[in-house]
Amino acid sequence: MFTRPLRTVLALALVAGLAACGGGRKADKTDLAASRVTTIGVNSYLWRATLDALSFMPLAQTDSNGGVVVTDWYVNPQTPAERVKVTVSILDQDLRADAVRVAMQRQVNQGGNWVAAPVQASSVQKLEDIILTKARDLRRAQVVD
Repeated sequence: MFTRPLRTVLALALVAGLAACGGGRKADKTDLAASRVTTIGVNSYLWRATLDALSFMPLAQTDSNGGVVVTDWYVNPQTPAERVKVTVSILDQDLRADAVRVAMQRQVNQGGNWVAAPVQASSVQKLEDIILTKARDLRRAQVVD
């Protein structure tokens, strides 16, 4: 009915069409994973990454519905005259770079009193990057499974 070259072209077109259909489903899974929201009300990857990144600090408050984590003051044993307190806010349900905001307070001990001290902007940026990297890794692991 069809010549051999025409059958080959039709077969290739069919295979390409089926591959394109399958690719759409995979993209949907990826999109779903990017905005994975569970009963906690915020992006679960960002939430878990935040808790993981701050796991060495004592937590003062966590609000999974509002997406806020506040630590208590943390004193690094290597620098006992300095302490920090961190607040992380998850601002979006999607896994995006602007969906995390970190605020840090720093105090130094001067004569037995804790006095406010400036926080380096790079410290805040580094913690945001750590949280985002952990969240992306969690997402990649989930999408692969």
